[in-house]
Amino acid sequence: MKELDYLLNGYDYDLPEESIAQNPVVPRDSSRLLVVDSTTTAQHSIFRDLPNLLQPGDLLVLNHTRVICARLYGRKVTGAEVEILLLEEGEYNCWLALVKPGKRFNLGAKIEFDPVATLEEGDRPISGNVSINTVPEKLTATVVGTDEKTGGRFLQFDLPEGISLLQVLDRFGHLPLPPYVTESVAKPEQYQTVYAKTPGAIAAPTAGLHFTDELFDRLEQRGIERAFVTLHVGVGTFRPVEVEEITSHRMHSEWVEVPAATVDKISQTKARGGRVIAVGTTVIRALEGAAASSMGATGDRELLPFSGYTDLFIYPGYQWQVVEGLITNFHLPRSSLLMLVSAAIGRERLLELYEEAIARGYRFYSFGDAMLILPAAWTGSL
Repeated sequence: MKELDYLLNGYDYDLPEESIAQNPVVPRDSSRLLVVDSTTTAQHSIFRDLPNLLQPGDLLVLNHTRVICARLYGRKVTGAEVEILLLEEGEYNCWLALVKPGKRFNLGAKIEFDPVATLEEGDRPISGNVSINTVPEKLTATVVGTDEKTGGRFLQFDLPEGISLLQVLDRFGHLPLPPYVTESVAKPEQYQTVYAKTPGAIAAPTAGLHFTDELFDRLEQRGIERAFVTLHVGVGTFRPVEVEEITSHRMHSEWVEVPAATVDKISQTKARGGRVIAVGTTVIRALEGAAASSMGATGDRELLPFSGYTDLFIYPGYQWQVVEGLITNFHLPRSSLLMLVSAAIGRERLLELYEEAIARGYRFYSFGDAMLILPAAWTGSL
């Protein structure tokens, strides 16, 4: 390993502002795909060609988290305006949130939110079924605590008995597009994967945005299987690494579920010589985090069903346990995600590929194009 592999300035690169995608392509699978097919070569393709780039017997593992309407705009009872970004639920209807301006919101402060959407008969909120007659006309919350790690506040939401905040967020909140998406006209469903299922994320697992139902049909016809995990993407997605020696960085923990059915499919795939391809860095963190949680006294790791939190930080030198290939979007400079992908193919190699992608006009970040790293290009140890 080279010294720059462990230093923050080793993960810098220059990106023209016009390379940051503000809107998704239509249809989803018409995005461009940079295919890293060996340790020295790459080719340029279109995402819809994915079935021909994989092999029968391969397994795609996808994250079926669903983005919630986590951004809310409200006001104190005194009239001062406030912006809320929900992070995660603790106790029932009590959420950790980033609050702006936070210094004005001490314990006991009350916040009111007006609806931003009108529910009509037949509308389905994010989670479960709830009668529109039971949705409150106004949403209120009280600051009940602070969190030193995030600088956030714990907000207790006042809702009718039996109604959870998730069930009414469609009416009061907005999907939290990333801060670098400033001129988007995308519809809310364009920031959800077509297979989104379990609500809880504050950002989309963007590598999955390129898939369509038709593409899944073609993958299935070719003998390429699917399995699912859940990782609710949290605030760590947006927070840059700020320490010069990256080994000192501490990841924000995120909730993960790797079900037994997925563990079984991975085991069966490997047994028959198939390859495990993660769709997105969140899937890598889920699978590798689950494997890390099972490490015994001898240091051996085995992928077992897992439900809990992971704060696994992957950077060059990481010893891979499960994943052999990756579909991913292009990531921000100095980000933990850039370091994770560097652990798979090497930092210098990744930055060279990014330079080529920029020169060829690839679109970057959440609504941008994708990269497929095949096992032949994987230099990390398994």
